[in-house]
Order: sequence, then C-alpha cells, then structure tokens
Amino acid sequence: MTVHDPRPLVGEPVSLDLLNTRWMADGVRQDLLTGVEGLGVWLGSNGLDGRFRADAATLRHTLAAREALGGLVDRPGDPGATAEVDAVLGHGRIRATLTLEGPGEEAEFADLAWGPGWTAARDYLDLLRANPERIRKCAHEACILHFFDTSRNGTRRWCSMAACGNRAKASRHYARTKDN
Repeated sequence: MTVHDPRPLVGEPVSLDLLNTRWMADGVRQDLLTGVEGLGVWLGSNGLDGRFRADAATLRHTLAAREALGGLVDRPGDPGATAEVDAVLGHGRIRATLTLEGPGEEAEFADLAWGPGWTAARDYLDLLRANPERIRKCAHEACILHFFDTSRNGTRRWCSMAACGNRAKASRHYARTKDN
C-alpha cells in the first residue's frame, strides 16, 4: 500500500528532498519527519524503503543529517556546517565492486540506520560537483523549500511556478493596481 506524500514539492534530488520534509502551509511550519510513519513516507518517495527501515534509530540519524545539510545549504562554506555534513558522511563508505555486469559501487554502513541520511549527504556532494550555483532556496519570502535548478538558462526562482511563483506575481500585480 502506497501512503500519500503530503509535501507540496517532491521529486528533487534526495539531499534537497530531505530538506523539503519541512514546509510551510497557511503560515504554519509542517514537518513530515515527526515520527517513523513520516520517515516511511519519505523513504518510499525516494525509493529507499527497500534498503532501509523506518525505525526510531533511522529517524534520529536522518534528522541529524537533515540538520547538517540544512546548515550547509543556509551557510555554504561555513566550517562548522561543513564539519557536520562530513561527520554524517563518516558513517558510510563506497566500496568498489566487480560483477558480471561490470564495475560498480556499493554503499556500506557500520550502522544501517545512518543509510538514508548518508545517502542524502552523498547526493549533496554530487550536486556540489555538478552545479553548486543551481542549489536554490525558493525566492518566495514565506517559503522554506529548496530545489535544484534544471532549467536551461538556470534562472528558476520558485519551488513551483504554480504555487510560489503565482503568489509573487499576484502580490506584484496587487501592489501596482493598489497605487492607481
């Protein structure tokens, strides 16, 4: 049975999707990860439910990874935030493999409960390698969501044009017509 993911923005890279487990709805901060049920929803939304369990230890470590990533996204280059993400990365490693299909890689963990958080932190490294300037926070002042700008010209400003982008356009229109 698939459980509905209530978040307004899903499908971002797993590192940003982890940050997006917190969002605003009608001016109230929401949090998907208040319990193991929400963790299960997040794992399922990211295809991680077959590899990791939604239990108290995994929730605790995933929340620690979310805080570390959030600190680094909010303060890029900050030594403390960098050290926190690096500490999360210290809970796993990539092992080179060779199979009949050819060379590969496999993530290994001393404690599997760190798996989802480590996977998100590792994904963030990939985003930094690809295009760090395209890691963005939504430009709407009341929104706390993040996205990876995949637009051709790299000028996306909103988590969603239908939601935050439309609200901003409506606010600008109201401000222009109010003065007339």
